[in-house]
Amino acid sequence: MKKRTPISIYIATTIGLTIMAFEMFAGDSGYFSSPFFWALIVITVILLLIMNSIGDLVENESFSRLSEEEKKEYLAEKSIPYYQKLWNSAFKKQSATEEKDILIDHGFDGITELDNSLPKWWIGLFWFGCIFCVVYMTAFAFTEYAHPEAELNKETTTMLASIAEYEKTAPQIDLETAKYNADHIAEGQELFKTNCVTCHGDGGKGGIGPNLTDTHWINIKEKSLFKNVFWMLENGSPNNPTMRPFIKEGTISGRDAEKIAAYIYHINQETAPITPAQGGAAPQGKEVKWENANN
Repeated sequence: MKKRTPISIYIATTIGLTIMAFEMFAGDSGYFSSPFFWALIVITVILLLIMNSIGDLVENESFSRLSEEEKKEYLAEKSIPYYQKLWNSAFKKQSATEEKDILIDHGFDGITELDNSLPKWWIGLFWFGCIFCVVYMTAFAFTEYAHPEAELNKETTTMLASIAEYEKTAPQIDLETAKYNADHIAEGQELFKTNCVTCHGDGGKGGIGPNLTDTHWINIKEKSLFKNVFWMLENGSPNNPTMRPFIKEGTISGRDAEKIAAYIYHINQETAPITPAQGGAAPQGKEVKWENANN
């Protein structure tokens, strides 16, 4: 009679495969909290227990048909724990008598070959790898599982939603509370590219609008450069309607303006100006020396 695999192995394997399937094919990683997932696990375990009970009945019927000697042999082998048998099949060496039974009848230079069966753990690992490969490739081809771009988009969406939720309750930034922060320069650069580069050119070198990297300014409303830029973003230019009041119009928030002002402060005070010889616009307005460095 063929020895049966314990029901615990079937249950553990089935649960593992179910988790792997949900991990690859489920749209949401929070499936552990889904009633459907746990209902599926419970139903699967019940079916496995029913299958095991049927197997017991078949085993008992087959056992009753064995001879006394076969029954003793079967019971002796069954008394060995399943994991012990797995260990023996993988690592236990056969005796000299057993080697004679599996010795292949050919040799060369004294070298002989044994017709050993592959270890069960190796065969199991091989088939697991084959099955996993098929499942993985199916998930990769027909779902968004393991796609770096899809994962990045999902994480970005979550991050932006978190930022939007934070800004709903975060204190509003205005001219009085805005402060320079070097950590805002990178984000300010991206916001500048979206809202300001059309008029002020790449890197603030100027174009339709004035050069933001030199020492000359048309509108001087505040004593510090950072606050002056914030004032312009909030109120617009009284001399040129093209420079709109972005904050008042709702195009950008006060928090965005704080970041743009940080970037403009950086390119004006912390980097060399872009001169007309380098492609920058000619100075406009009058030369100004700002009172404070960054506030």
